[in-house]
Amino acid sequence: MVLTAMIVIAALARLPQWLPNFSPIEAMALFGGAYFANRRLAMLVPLLTIFLSDVALALLHGGTFSAYFSAYLPQLLTVYACVAICTVLGFGLRGRVNGGRLLGYSLGGSLLFFAATNFVVWLTAASIPQYTACNAGLLPCYVAAVPFFQWTVLSTLLYAALLFGGFALLRRRMPVLRAQTV
Repeated sequence: MVLTAMIVIAALARLPQWLPNFSPIEAMALFGGAYFANRRLAMLVPLLTIFLSDVALALLHGGTFSAYFSAYLPQLLTVYACVAICTVLGFGLRGRVNGGRLLGYSLGGSLLFFAATNFVVWLTAASIPQYTACNAGLLPCYVAAVPFFQWTVLSTLLYAALLFGGFALLRRRMPVLRAQTV
């Protein structure tokens, strides 16, 4: 319950959307993969939480989720695939969490997210006139996305530090958490 609560609280940080691409999703996936003893829960909790926060975002922006989902289906599916892959990456942190590894996995997850999501944007941009860089080719699409990448990296590092560091503090104060997780 503690792990799920921490992931849900992190997902709530998606709702204000202060900065573009400033989101806890990669950190949530790594955290779930690293600490849920049950691998199915490790995959399900971050994915379900992100899905529910997507529904909330659609409603907050005045639309219905079905309209939001159908308009951005390839991009959303790519985001969910990246979350699943980052969760699997988090399995590699099980019992081996330290600052260096967390930094490497966080940067790797951010890079994966950047590469995959921008590839799909480029692939689907032909029908979006305002994406002139993406219509010009793959490289201009990636170059146009670089300013957003900084926020992806910074948010992943921040939320990873908060989730992993917060849980480490909780584990020290609540010994029962030590036995229930990897």
